[in-house]
Amino acid sequence: MILIADSGSTKTDWVLINEKEQFRYKTIGYNPYFINSENIYYSLTEKLVTQFDPSVVTSIYFYGAGCSSDNNITIVNQALTRCFVNSKVSVGHDMLAAARALLGNQEGFAAIIGTGSNTCIYNGNAIQQNIDSLGYLLGDEGSGSYIGKKLIRDYLRGYLPSELEKKFTEKYSLSPIAIFDSLYNKPLPNRFLASFCVFADENKNHPYIKKIVRKAFDDFFTNLVSMYPGYKNYQFNCVGSVGFIFKNVLEEVSRSFGMKPGRIIHSPIDDLVNYHLTHSK
Repeated sequence: MILIADSGSTKTDWVLINEKEQFRYKTIGYNPYFINSENIYYSLTEKLVTQFDPSVVTSIYFYGAGCSSDNNITIVNQALTRCFVNSKVSVGHDMLAAARALLGNQEGFAAIIGTGSNTCIYNGNAIQQNIDSLGYLLGDEGSGSYIGKKLIRDYLRGYLPSELEKKFTEKYSLSPIAIFDSLYNKPLPNRFLASFCVFADENKNHPYIKKIVRKAFDDFFTNLVSMYPGYKNYQFNCVGSVGFIFKNVLEEVSRSFGMKPGRIIHSPIDDLVNYHLTHSK
């Protein structure tokens, strides 16, 4: 049986495949920048392998946020090989998963806009060029954490429009101390920031929300997309919850930068499954 995983910083989609059926599961995200091998292993044993017999899995294709260096790949690989002792394990970057899901065997441009953001030029098999998104502290323009950071900053400074400030306070009841504690003392601050995209989605028609989302996507194209030579020659293809939620704005910004919108999808997992089923034959 084949097990395929697409893991972001917030969640992981798993699909277990045999000759006739597919079984789907969800766990937390396993970004090795924020979680170590031991904790990944513990989470897998508690949340995933209790749902099926891990010994029947012969191949694992794991694509994950943060799996871009040998050290980070090893962190995830060690946890997976401990859980699935009979499996051949392949760990790759979630950007490669997005490119394969969006483009299959065709060359083109692919992006991720979810909790974080990323971009690449894909040659039909592998990532040919990638500009480092630099993570939520220095970059990740356009992402959920980028939008959430703007919301929180304006909330703490009293810059939110009064009607949005009232809604925000009622929804979250967060004191400044609680916010700083989540950002500086608790794990996964990027996920904490991105969680406020729910509020942005609920109020997406408010002029303030439209403005900050538009600015986030403008920054994404200015600092990442438009830095690829000849980027206008490609269609803009994207996976991720934030890009999908604000698809209309994203397409509008793409056109304003002279780039024709292509596929914008919520999750790559279905297309990724089809990719591996095709290539396993």
